[in-house]
Amino acid sequence: MIDTDVLRGLFLFERLDEDKLRWLAEHGTEEEYEAGEPIIKQGDPADCFAVLIDGEVVMITETPAGPVTMTPTSQPGVYGGAVLAYLGDRAPATYAHSLRATKPTRMFMLPARKYGMIMAEWFPMAVHLLDGARLGGMAQRELIDRRQRLTALGTITAGLTHELNNPAAAAVRAVDDLRVKVRSSRRRLAALAEEGIEPERLRELVDLQEACADSASKAPPRSPLETSDAEDELSDALEEAGVSDAWEIAPALVAAGFEVGKLDAVREAIGDRHLDAAMHWLSEATEISQMLNEVTDATERISSLIASAKQYSQMDRAPYQTVDVRELLDSTLTMFRGKIPPGITVATDYDPGLPPIPAYAGELNQVWTNLIHNALDAMAGSGVLTVRTRLEHDTIALIEICDTGPGVPEALRERIFEPFFTTKSVGEGTGLGLDISFRIVAGRHGGDLRVESKPGDTRFQVRLPVTEASSPA
Repeated sequence: MIDTDVLRGLFLFERLDEDKLRWLAEHGTEEEYEAGEPIIKQGDPADCFAVLIDGEVVMITETPAGPVTMTPTSQPGVYGGAVLAYLGDRAPATYAHSLRATKPTRMFMLPARKYGMIMAEWFPMAVHLLDGARLGGMAQRELIDRRQRLTALGTITAGLTHELNNPAAAAVRAVDDLRVKVRSSRRRLAALAEEGIEPERLRELVDLQEACADSASKAPPRSPLETSDAEDELSDALEEAGVSDAWEIAPALVAAGFEVGKLDAVREAIGDRHLDAAMHWLSEATEISQMLNEVTDATERISSLIASAKQYSQMDRAPYQTVDVRELLDSTLTMFRGKIPPGITVATDYDPGLPPIPAYAGELNQVWTNLIHNALDAMAGSGVLTVRTRLEHDTIALIEICDTGPGVPEALRERIFEPFFTTKSVGEGTGLGLDISFRIVAGRHGGDLRVESKPGDTRFQVRLPVTEASSPA
């Protein structure tokens, strides 16, 4: 039988009287384990409450993404196993985690049924309080977790809507202008036909328009002053050649790369008789080509945004898959684009050598969303948001979300991952964003989430295994 003085030295039992210590000694046992030997195994029947007497143990929890190993501890009195046995019939039937000795270790093992009985008899009020706090905490966490996801979804949706609206509006405007220009262009061609332009000259005019369209995409960029000077020069040349309203058609021609030197080529191909109508048609035809390019750019932008949204939400994809972290980060940044203030610059620094990793892509996107949202809040509208990836030791993917805000005070760094702890004003934060992120990174992926911070340089670091973790021995 274990000595009651040994039990009294454990913080769990230090306030118990001699009769209760003797009862524990009579109904429990002292067990010894070698380094590496399992004490309890996750999934086995939860029939013992285990308390460390001396030595060192580590807690391991198996997840779909692999085992999550906590920091080993040698603190006498730490416990594990059937810790919820006081719930009686509502207690979990199997162990929710494993305990393993990392050094020669002694444990006090109390049958779960006995542990549940003494909790109910010795501390009835504590049992009710613990059960109420557990159920209340679970309900509150589930409710706020859902609210947190809805809030993030609202933020992302607002940003996506804003981003989609710009190219959609540009396409609508271009199509409206196209209708007018196409109608006018048809009439210009009809007028040329009525003037009796030869088919060969009309063909040369069409060829000139196509050449202008091709050269427009290859023309070097001009400064506003250079563009204005070119428009004035072409307008003067057109007026001298007898072209009406030269100042109206010159900008479109200049934008298409048309220069004064090409005017002579048009006059030679068309003839002075048809020059006025030909130059107006050429101007409108080049504008039509430019508007079609605008519509193409706008629709491609919409397609790109939809692709990013699909990547972010992981629609039509298996939840656990091999993913490119850079694609996940880019899709999240795209969702945020409409919500990033003008004073904040976004920089990305991706390691090209980082391989794809096994992950729950949709859940990781939630992590990026939470961390980027916090970084934007911290910078209060001005600063640099940096998203960086690195490969560490060939086995770990490091993802850093960095901001240039005031930093996290050292006194708060150990608490920021606690549920419901927040540094934001009342009503502005739930205190669950980092807790959810930590549970996703550590609990679901067997990784690690930590923060390094000083004024002007705060880095939330996510470390994920690049290969599926193997089960512990």
